[in-house]
Amino acid sequence: MQLSILKELGSNESRVAATPETVKKFVALGATIAVEAGAGVEGEGTGGYASEMSPEYQQAQAELISAHIAKQDIVITTALIPGKPAPRLITDDQIATMRPGGVIVDLAIEQGGNVEGAQAGEVVERHGVKIVAHTQVTSRLAADASALFARNLYNFLAAFWSKEAAGPVLPEDDEIIRAVRLTCGNNIVNERLILQPAA
Repeated sequence: MQLSILKELGSNESRVAATPETVKKFVALGATIAVEAGAGVEGEGTGGYASEMSPEYQQAQAELISAHIAKQDIVITTALIPGKPAPRLITDDQIATMRPGGVIVDLAIEQGGNVEGAQAGEVVERHGVKIVAHTQVTSRLAADASALFARNLYNFLAAFWSKEAAGPVLPEDDEIIRAVRLTCGNNIVNERLILQPAA
């Protein structure tokens, strides 16, 4: 989930642990870098994944998680290291500090998971906190993605639908219409499609 969405939902804790390149992107969206890269941090590994961090970094990360997890209602973990089991980020003791009704989503479960007690393909409860560990998460998104796309199309059409005209009315000076209109009167009118003369 993008940090901008989290902020719109009222989140005041937007923290990330990721590769240097990913960290740059999150910082641009307003994230706080909780554990800075330092000695012993290898940084980015192959395929855009983080490489294994030093014991010192792991200790600092564990202390930070312990300090913050008790205040969170939702925690999402995604840490993976190619060719190795997923690193354990959240222990049972840390889960016990969360408020009842909290949710942890372990997206690294197919490589063993980041959360102690997570069970692949199951939703379990520990200390009143639900641990969601669905496998093949992307396969579960199709229905929601289709519904979201359909809703967006409906909202777009409804904004320009006229009962009097029994159809859409598309004013030429409307910003949205200018952005999506490709042709008009047998002419290409969208600036992104108009070929510019060679210099």
